Amino acid sequence: MGKVGRRTLAGGAALVPAAGLIGAARAETPAESALDRIRRTKTLRIAALPGELPYFQKNLATGAWGGAAIEMADSIAKLLGAKLDYVEATYGTSVLDLQSDKVYLAFALNPTPERTLAVRFAHPMLIHPFGCLARPGLAPKTWADIDKPEIRIAFDIGSLHETVAKRFAPKAQHVGFPNRDQALLALQSGRADVDVLAALLGLSAVAKNPALGRWYLLGQPTVALPSSLAVQYEPDTRFVDVLNAWLDFNRGIGQLREWIIGGLELEGVKREQIPSELTF
Repeated sequence: MGKVGRRTLAGGAALVPAAGLIGAARAETPAESALDRIRRTKTLRIAALPGELPYFQKNLATGAWGGAAIEMADSIAKLLGAKLDYVEATYGTSVLDLQSDKVYLAFALNPTPERTLAVRFAHPMLIHPFGCLARPGLAPKTWADIDKPEIRIAFDIGSLHETVAKRFAPKAQHVGFPNRDQALLALQSGRADVDVLAALLGLSAVAKNPALGRWYLLGQPTVALPSSLAVQYEPDTRFVDVLNAWLDFNRGIGQLREWIIGGLELEGVKREQIPSELTF
């Protein structure tokens, strides 16, 4: 090999470390945070769940969205100088949509230990107590009132309703159904004595069908779980910090309560039907 060839190879070899350093520098450049993307694009993408009142309602004729979560999201978007962009989802897909960057924000998710491995949660939006609907002649006040071998408890399979029913009424007969509507139908048709439901779902069911009677808050113990906003996991925590401050402020001035009650009223729930123990 001639001198020119050797010099060329040497020069090329000398460039390799430099190129490697440039690549390493690029790799170490931090990704744009969710908050920065929202403010740059002036768009806040949220997971929107059709038919999930009191949080979400979509007008099929106009495509317009309403509900408590939409009011909250609009307030957050205005704070960030952004407009809302709706990505239709379900409770089951909301976490995946956050992970895949389809959305920046999801509402009304229970922060279970498993979910916290996948997404980050803000402060609770509300503390959601559990209770039940019951057949005529049965007016339970405590979990012990339905924790009896002769009581048939209906719930939707795989839900927190199933979890709390089996944990706090283990002596009862447990009857699972694929969804909430079928569990309600079992109660109405006499195939179940009790249908365990979280507060907002129970109140909504009664508003839609007053023949169900009333929703009972069960105590001793009071079983309640937080419902929260969720965001993507990322090193930059400014977005969740902003959401926490926003939640604390709007809870303090009573605005969160008004938004949630407004969503319940869309379903026909009256203010006097809302238990005082329901805090948000």
